[in-house]
Amino acid sequence: RAFARSARPIHCRLGRGRRRALVPDSAPQPPAAPQSEPLGVTMKLLGALAAGFAAVVGASKVHRHQSHRSGRSSGAGGSLRGERDGSFVKPPEIEHRLRICNAFPDRAALDVFRGRTEELTSAGPLAYKDCRDFSSPLKSGDRLEFKIGDTRSGTFAVNDLPSSDSVLLLVVRRHGASSLAMAFESHIYASLENAQIAVIDAYSGKARARAVIVDAAKNASIARRDELRFDSVVAVAPGHYELDLGAPDGAQKVKQDLVALRRESYVVMRMGVEAEAGESFPEELVVYPHSPAEALHSAAGPKDAISMLALAFAAVLATCSANAS
Repeated sequence: RAFARSARPIHCRLGRGRRRALVPDSAPQPPAAPQSEPLGVTMKLLGALAAGFAAVVGASKVHRHQSHRSGRSSGAGGSLRGERDGSFVKPPEIEHRLRICNAFPDRAALDVFRGRTEELTSAGPLAYKDCRDFSSPLKSGDRLEFKIGDTRSGTFAVNDLPSSDSVLLLVVRRHGASSLAMAFESHIYASLENAQIAVIDAYSGKARARAVIVDAAKNASIARRDELRFDSVVAVAPGHYELDLGAPDGAQKVKQDLVALRRESYVVMRMGVEAEAGESFPEELVVYPHSPAEALHSAAGPKDAISMLALAFAAVLATCSANAS
């Protein structure tokens, strides 16, 4: 039985290169699935963060293409109507967490700058297959500069930002097997109760593959499995899963574990390159972040909390009845 069923999604597209990005519909999101039965909410990825990110790709030098603006400004940084000096009513503080993943196959690590001077990776460059979260606040008009050594670079321009707390995913990848230019994949995670998994194909080469998610719970009588389509996002209930990367004929290539926690945002990336120019790197499956399995048992869900409260209340009633008799 499939557990990553389609639902009414946020309609958007993952764009590569110069494709235009679509903006999410204004229709309300589907409700989160009950914890007793995992729910899959299939969504397509944004081409430039759904709130209006736009990518500008670069090779040996930064090529400044015209940014594709998607959507109108959310006005998150503006003031509330009628606000005046000294008022205790103020706009809410919005927190945007930027998650950058280096899927560009290279021996040299990735340096990230905001503008030309502020180095986001001052604690150390981002190695190939690594991801890192940055809390440095972004604003409309920012330009993120990416450099690998002295020969490869790229620029990602920020147009508009969402008006709510969000995790903004940006994956730096190779433009193709015959090109050393940079390309970008991006996504903004929705606010869901269940765990979300963005599935990105950053592999460059002729090899084809398909990804499958398997319910790895030990108490499951039947191991349920479902296909994870590349360049899409699914939502699953908290649990322990196995991710299989296989060839179209079913032969398994790579396997990874995934511990999915409630309200966490994950990215699964197929990486590597069958290079026509430069060094080749093997096909791999990378998962981020890596949540500990112990967290599944320590984080009680709402239904667990209600059950525990009901048991405690029943114990109090039993004690009162015993004392009354």
